[in-house]
Amino acid sequence: MINELLLMNGYGTYVWSAFSFTILCFTILYAVIKIQYSKEKEKFITKFGTLNSERAAIAKSQAINKEILSNTSIS
Repeated sequence: MINELLLMNGYGTYVWSAFSFTILCFTILYAVIKIQYSKEKEKFITKFGTLNSERAAIAKSQAINKEILSNTSIS
């Protein structure tokens, strides 16, 4: 029974290798995004610390932040 599941009439090697490759790629992508998020979060905290209303106004006035905020939609 388990042998039939693993072999899949001769297609098991292809199916399981494709499945493994996909899981590996998703895991690597998740790790990379998590690392980048942590770095950006650290940059934000070092630049702004705790974000009070005065610092939020400064952040909104910067050119790059204006560009980012203009591309987001409010739902």
